[in-house]
Amino acid sequence: MSNISLKSASNKLIAGLPEVESQRLLQRCEPVELTFGSILCEAQMPLQHAYFPLSGLISLVTDSSDHKPLSVAMIGNEGVLGATLALDVSTPRLRGVVHGSGAGLRIKASRLNRLLRDSPGLQSALMRYAYVLMGQLQQTATCNSFHEVEMRLARWLLMAHDRADSEQLPLTHQFLANLLGVQRSAVTIAAGKLQRKELIGYSRGQVRILSRKGLEAASCECYGMQIRDYALQFAD
Repeated sequence: MSNISLKSASNKLIAGLPEVESQRLLQRCEPVELTFGSILCEAQMPLQHAYFPLSGLISLVTDSSDHKPLSVAMIGNEGVLGATLALDVSTPRLRGVVHGSGAGLRIKASRLNRLLRDSPGLQSALMRYAYVLMGQLQQTATCNSFHEVEMRLARWLLMAHDRADSEQLPLTHQFLANLLGVQRSAVTIAAGKLQRKELIGYSRGQVRILSRKGLEAASCECYGMQIRDYALQFAD
């Protein structure tokens, strides 16, 4: 993929690298389609590839023997799946699943490890993004424990909207229930409230964002804290 230009790589983490390092990384990546439901990495299994989304959504999912899978963090074109490689950790604790179709760049974990040795900017960016993801995990635990479903739903919709770069999000009520770790009926009630406030529209598995400002007001403070975390780590 040596003919990829920085302009064509709409991944914010890559775009923020020194040009020499970004081009070196792009030359070692290959394009890949991110297909809904695809598993990109398994928990407790060696990471084979790192993924830099250009569009679409990747969820980090935790599994439990007595509960449905729960999404605890979300990655889009602001980051990378595989940031822990910069910490010399190649075995993820969470499953990586595509929850919004799109496109991305993929690089073999072994190749990225070699690249990191001579790329201080890339090393720093991945370490800082790993810190941002740790903040997401912490905020999700707090959010799930203390905040109402409507607030949590507004937060996840805002996060998906930020990363998908589209007003239309392919999210069914059942998928949102799995995302939030609640019953489908709870999502139906919460989504209904957001619809009546004219913040979102919902039809045939598609959520349309009608009012970002309204959703931000309906969300808990967790969303704003995550935005500030990212801004602090990746300030221009």
